[in-house]
Amino acid sequence: MKNKKLEAILYSTAGMAVVFAIVVLLNLIAGAAKTRLDMTADKQFTLSPGTKAILKKLDTPAELRFYFSRSEKNLPSWVPNFARNVEDLLAEFEQNGRGNITIKKFDPKPDSDAEDLALNDGIERQMTETGEDFFLGLAISVDPQRVSLPLTAAREKLLEYDIARAIARVMSTNKPVVGVMTPLPMFGQAPNPMMMRMGQQQQQQPWVAVTELQRDFEVKQVPMDTDKIDDEIQVLMVVHPREITDKAQFAIDQFVLRGGKLLALLDGMSVVDKPQGNNPMMGMLPGGGSNLEKLLKAWGLTFDTTKVVADLSFARELSFQRGGKPQLMPTWLFVNPDGINRDDVATSQIDNLLLPAAGSFSGTPLSSLKETVLLKTTKKSQLVDGMTAQFSGQKIADEFKPGGSELQLAVRLQGKFKTAYPDGKPEADKKDDEKKDDNKDAKKEEKKDDTLKESKKDSVVILMGDSDFIFDNFCVQIMPLFNIAQPINGNLTLLQNLVEQLVGDSNLIGVRSRASAHRPFTVVKKKEAEAQERFQSVIVKLQEELQDTQKQINELQGKKEPGQRFLLSKEQQQKIAEFRKKESDAKKKLKEVRKDLNREIDSLQTSLKWTNIIAMPIVVSIAGLVIAYFHRQRTKAQ
Repeated sequence: MKNKKLEAILYSTAGMAVVFAIVVLLNLIAGAAKTRLDMTADKQFTLSPGTKAILKKLDTPAELRFYFSRSEKNLPSWVPNFARNVEDLLAEFEQNGRGNITIKKFDPKPDSDAEDLALNDGIERQMTETGEDFFLGLAISVDPQRVSLPLTAAREKLLEYDIARAIARVMSTNKPVVGVMTPLPMFGQAPNPMMMRMGQQQQQQPWVAVTELQRDFEVKQVPMDTDKIDDEIQVLMVVHPREITDKAQFAIDQFVLRGGKLLALLDGMSVVDKPQGNNPMMGMLPGGGSNLEKLLKAWGLTFDTTKVVADLSFARELSFQRGGKPQLMPTWLFVNPDGINRDDVATSQIDNLLLPAAGSFSGTPLSSLKETVLLKTTKKSQLVDGMTAQFSGQKIADEFKPGGSELQLAVRLQGKFKTAYPDGKPEADKKDDEKKDDNKDAKKEEKKDDTLKESKKDSVVILMGDSDFIFDNFCVQIMPLFNIAQPINGNLTLLQNLVEQLVGDSNLIGVRSRASAHRPFTVVKKKEAEAQERFQSVIVKLQEELQDTQKQINELQGKKEPGQRFLLSKEQQQKIAEFRKKESDAKKKLKEVRKDLNREIDSLQTSLKWTNIIAMPIVVSIAGLVIAYFHRQRTKAQ
């Protein structure tokens, strides 16, 4: 009886009105709460703890201006889809910004105020494969700082990192200071006067790596024999520290313990650092290795400077003399994605590196340190003698015996470090001792040991087993005419990424590289490719006709009779008019073909979408009817 009364109430008009009111009320409450539930497999729209920590530090208003040509109808479907993902992620930033983040959205239509604002914010037009141009970018400002961020699907995995880094950058008003400690002539070198008179030497310019770093940071040279790293230096880059003094290692030790960040480029065998001497044959020999032995030992790692890494998977044939016979060099590592960490923001976008004669790291770091391997070899690798490697590449390949394990070429340590000098400041070098006067005993009066024994706070150290990779010859090609440096691999990008990661907020290291939100169906992707291929030949043909027409117009306009100056003959004017019409027709056809291509792709995706929408209810309905039928038959049988 009670059940019938309940049914009567529910199916009455009043009951339906009450249910409707409850649903509306729940929607209003949910909307006001701004609660978002991330149901994606890889938590695409959930911010990393590192990003949230950066946003907690934001105590002034920040404006994020998002530019997207949403009114452009001829864009491929992936563009608005990617833009929608950006907007969803920006909403997460706004929600976690504690009221300090404001999102503004603009549609930069041609000749509009929004277009002027986009250009003023440094947002550049992008172009699709089929020729349509559009705006897609982000400008972030915290008075008086402003950063513009181009948004591309190629960096979708780094989207959260790029936005978090840009916010961290505008929060800082000072240019970061990077110190460089090296015996190599990275900052340029004045020529030897005697060699200049002989016409054999010119002034050496700074390495491109240094000039590129100087674009974004204040770069200061740190002496190799320093006893203290200046407090203003945020990141210290140590490059090939051969024969480094105990005093300098202690200075680095204390720098790290007080929270400084270190990028150490060591070497199993330096190709760049040639021995100096009167014997000309010495210049043909490779330099030795370099290490921070005491520091690495305190951190739980070792680095053998007598061995270099050989890997057949990364080897190529090289010729070191003009016209010389190429030989396989397993110790010159042309590292491909198999050896690059694809999940770390510093390395995920790098596809190839060149590391000549690199060393490797081994050991187990302190329990207080988290180790991340950034670069590694394949299992087809082994350690070989450094001197043998320089002259016997083919022999090494012939006698190669893979160790069956991956060797670490670059690692990052993060956490609390312990000192390599538990007894305090080391004694002065013997050379310095000899220079001291007779009063040295008086200077040995015991003082309170104020040296740090362990980290005050978490710090970061990045160790690389090669220093040659940032030398100009191994990372760029210099165009002589304009003196422009053209990257030939990912070496320079790797250096910039590592320094930028260290200079930035420490929490940026905790921002993960995200999985792509784009998950195409393979069959659909294949059909889209077929459509693209079918239309591409027409597009190419029309583009060629257009270029040919424009060329003919330019040629006609360039042909003038001696007395004509600025006037063209009637025949020339008529031909130009014909070509102009032909040019206009070609542009129209090209535009129509591109529209047809996008229309076919969009139609395919729309069909799939509606199939998914309709098919699922039909399947569920059929399943329900089948279950109901069998249930009814069973009831009848009973």
